[in-house]
Amino acid sequence: MSEGILREGRCLCGEVRISTRALGGEISACYCDNCLRWSGSVQMGIEVPRDAVTVTGPVKTHRSSHLAERAWCDTCGSALWFAYVEGPDAGYFEIAPGLFKNAGDARLTHIVYSDREPTGWHMGGDLDRMPEKYYQKNFPFLSEGDTP
Repeated sequence: MSEGILREGRCLCGEVRISTRALGGEISACYCDNCLRWSGSVQMGIEVPRDAVTVTGPVKTHRSSHLAERAWCDTCGSALWFAYVEGPDAGYFEIAPGLFKNAGDARLTHIVYSDREPTGWHMGGDLDRMPEKYYQKNFPFLSEGDTP
């Protein structure tokens, strides 16, 4: 955990700047359909309380489901964050680690929807892996019929 250390990140073009002193030390990865579509790969995020983040620049958001929004730089298109807008995690951003130098010194610790990892992709190591059924039993999620 790097709490207290000022972490400053930016998008590809530098128009959007993000700063926080509450950047967590853990990165989560997600292989759900919406995250794969959004990122073009595995979606990763570092959880940060919304009220502990300062964001400047041309940010656009999209309410990607009844549960969540996703944000990007309106100039270069860099993914900025995923955020629940309803439920117990509504007060947090999952900020893209790549915005920060060395991913803000955070490390990948767990994978959500781990059993939906595309064939030919595998993240090795000692990671907590949450398969779809476990995640859907314990956390808010999108139902099969929900639109992205």
